[in-house]
Amino acid sequence: MSRNTDDGHAPLIEAAFDAARAGDTTGLQHALDRGLAPGTTNDAGDSLLMLAAYHGHAGCVTLLLEHGADPDAVNAKGQHPLAGVSYKGDVATASALLDAGADPEGAPGAARSPLMYAAMYNHRALTRLLLD
Repeated sequence: MSRNTDDGHAPLIEAAFDAARAGDTTGLQHALDRGLAPGTTNDAGDSLLMLAAYHGHAGCVTLLLEHGADPDAVNAKGQHPLAGVSYKGDVATASALLDAGADPEGAPGAARSPLMYAAMYNHRALTRLLLD
């Protein structure tokens, strides 16, 4: 992960994080085309990928992964993108992460795995996907 500092690119970075949260692939593509690293993190340690995954935006997740984002990158709290999507239960987003090689067990040392979150929140389709 790379943490970007305010080197004059703050508006681009802010726009990219807004795009990741909103599922705006066009805005995210614009930021990547302008040189923003796909592993960029915010002050809380969340990557663009983590936020796109958590909010269930499979298109943004796929775009970031195609540009080299690490599907197993963890945030400052040790949370894994696949665990993030497991809170919400979005199967398409989880599938994109798994197809890119995300570890279905989640982050090493995490208290709960993505499977545990999916089961805990009764996301049956995602639980089945993770069991497969």
